[in-house]
Amino acid sequence: MAKNAQRLSQLVSTFGPGAMIDLPTRSVVVGGLERWDMSGGSFSVISEPRLSSRLEKLLQDQGRLGAGVSLTLRTPPKELDAQRSGSAGVDAPVFPKWFICETVEDVGIGEGARASRRRRLVRWNDLDSKGRRRFEFDDGRKSDVTPIRFVCACDNGHLDDINWRYAVHGPDVCAEAMYIEEKGTSADPADTSVVCGCTRRLSLQDLFQPGRLGKCQGQRPWLLDRDPDGCDQNLKLLTRTATNTYFPQVYTVISLPTEEDELSRLVENLAGELAKATTVEHIAAAKMFNSKVEATLGPYANSDILERLLRLRENAQSDLGRPPQVAEFDVFASGRGEIGHNAPDAKLYAQTVPPEQWRNESVGVDLSSINNLVAVHRLREVSCLYGFTRFEAAPASVDGDFEDIQLAVRGAPLSQGADWLPAIEQFGEGIFIHFDETKIADWLQCAEVQARQVKLLAGYDHWRKRFTATPPSYPGTPYVLLHSLSHALMSEIALDCGYPASSLKERIYAVPSRQNPGAYDRCGILIYTATPGAQGTLGGLVATAPRFASLLKNALARLTICSSDPVCADHEPDDRSGDRATHGAACHSCLLISEPSCERRNLFLDRSLLVRTMSDDGAELFGEIT
Repeated sequence: MAKNAQRLSQLVSTFGPGAMIDLPTRSVVVGGLERWDMSGGSFSVISEPRLSSRLEKLLQDQGRLGAGVSLTLRTPPKELDAQRSGSAGVDAPVFPKWFICETVEDVGIGEGARASRRRRLVRWNDLDSKGRRRFEFDDGRKSDVTPIRFVCACDNGHLDDINWRYAVHGPDVCAEAMYIEEKGTSADPADTSVVCGCTRRLSLQDLFQPGRLGKCQGQRPWLLDRDPDGCDQNLKLLTRTATNTYFPQVYTVISLPTEEDELSRLVENLAGELAKATTVEHIAAAKMFNSKVEATLGPYANSDILERLLRLRENAQSDLGRPPQVAEFDVFASGRGEIGHNAPDAKLYAQTVPPEQWRNESVGVDLSSINNLVAVHRLREVSCLYGFTRFEAAPASVDGDFEDIQLAVRGAPLSQGADWLPAIEQFGEGIFIHFDETKIADWLQCAEVQARQVKLLAGYDHWRKRFTATPPSYPGTPYVLLHSLSHALMSEIALDCGYPASSLKERIYAVPSRQNPGAYDRCGILIYTATPGAQGTLGGLVATAPRFASLLKNALARLTICSSDPVCADHEPDDRSGDRATHGAACHSCLLISEPSCERRNLFLDRSLLVRTMSDDGAELFGEIT
């Protein structure tokens, strides 16, 4: 069988189970977890109790994981030996199974660019049995084939081939040859028709009509089955290579340090290997059959190991009511001189930078709204894929927790009942900026900020109407402020430290108060970079901490004038004539960055909240940049 390579990170994001991939001769859908060959030590178990406990509860609540079943996190299978036959991999069934012949027949209608062209539409079983790459016509001619561009799917994530004969003929039976007929060069559905030899035809434009493709049958080609619960949704036309075919549901946490002894740290590192252990006998068996456990924990008593393991699980369970970003913020903003352990295998090590090393008031920028700056020398990021959606992405809440809205978008499962999920761990560095929540609250009370907030909310209300399911909630004006500043700093830091801007990531902490509605308990920004491999990165990002005041000034100065001004500065989020309802003064020339670097897909941005622009709304947090 032909093999095609994908990076591990792609299998936990863009090309996870249920995603379609174009190969040179056909299209495939990435198989479910049962179709991942995890034999022969081709994977590693990732230990992150905070993440696995939350996902375990989520899947059990959704009925995708049995009660009492422990969930483990595993890396996707890795190619261990390129010369070894039958090596680990991911099975990917062929999908779709309708193809178009590359041989073009001139219909004789129209001239030049508007001439109509016709190509034969065939099924997988019609192709030659050797390789399934060519179709033989009745007169002996042979033609290469390509997968058809269009499939159908529903809001529950199900995916199916379009029954082209039924789409054209309805219940009538016909065995004549079928063709795709195109005119012009735009490939627009209005210029594309499915034509039968019996003269019946159907414009692809008609397939966009609600209900035209009929009810969903619950097909799940990545699992090679049909949803046992059925489906009550209508099928929708879906372009196979469109961006809305697959939105991965990925949950990411930053690993936090444990203030325990050496044994507790070792047990935490091996928690994934010991996921099934509940007794001293289980610990003994793990030592006997797992060389990694024996090498690390061999000298320690089994009872002590079990005691640390159970305590670790209890702590993870107690954290279930605490959103991950809240826990992360509290660690970074603790004000401690050192956070975590400075060791090669540490998951987190950071230092709160003394104010005299970075707070340079002579630079010419107001730093009063910033409490602390934290240099994160080493961090571990763990990302886990737990589902996916089609047509609309499932948003995350401001505090990084799961939202009920994710159930409204109806994410599709990755497996038929596996007790593990694919995950990757990456190591890197970053800087954390802790803002003074009191200063942010005072800024929010300004009349100019209130007026700007009304416009941002009006734009959000206009934007949310495009969603068929429950739309994402408004993250709050402090979030828009911090998000905009994060983008500006990432662009400036990339110029200073040498890392590509696309390699930087952000985590925005703008957590509303649960006791005081309208207030914000936690405000901060983490800008970091992370790469696979335990060695992490080279320290260029941390080295910018002493120069932070200058970087901030330069970043803000660049925002005062945009090359797209006055169009950018004068844009109002409540302007319903455009498609930028979640943006204030923001565009590709000033604030928008590469989407993989942004946690909100470049939504909710407005530089007028940071600095005075040409529109001069007076809502800026930072005063005049001198």
